[in-house]
Amino acid sequence: MKISKLMHTDVITCRAVDDLDRAAQLMWEHDIGALPVVDEEGHVAGMITDRDICMAAFTQGVPLRAIPVSVAMSRRVYTCSPDDTVAEAERAMAAHQVRRMPVIDAANHPVGIISVNDLARASQQKNGVPVGEVASTLAAICVPRPLITGQA
Repeated sequence: MKISKLMHTDVITCRAVDDLDRAAQLMWEHDIGALPVVDEEGHVAGMITDRDICMAAFTQGVPLRAIPVSVAMSRRVYTCSPDDTVAEAERAMAAHQVRRMPVIDAANHPVGIISVNDLARASQQKNGVPVGEVASTLAAICVPRPLITGQA
């Protein structure tokens, strides 16, 4: 099955120069937990999650409107294409421990979002994603990452 069959095509994005208040507002209004961050040309430049926003608020100690998205976003973005198979996306999600991936076109513009939630829902459809594959992907994503401690 191709990603294009499962992805959400109504991609909500923000910009690195937006503040975290705007990113949180978009997430609230659209009931989503992550946004692709795009640059001036509309290329995917990062991802910001609700957790990123919370951690930035905690560590910065200032209002969300005073923190640019660029401070809290992840610059390492794992993506897939609409023509990739679900198995390819699952492997990437598991390997990089990400729950959501932007689906991009050849020009690096976001055309969709795929999430583990989409995979789980697809596992319940006739001829959908095998349940065992979804469980394996989710298990790999949920492995605790090593803690990064302060430098000596």
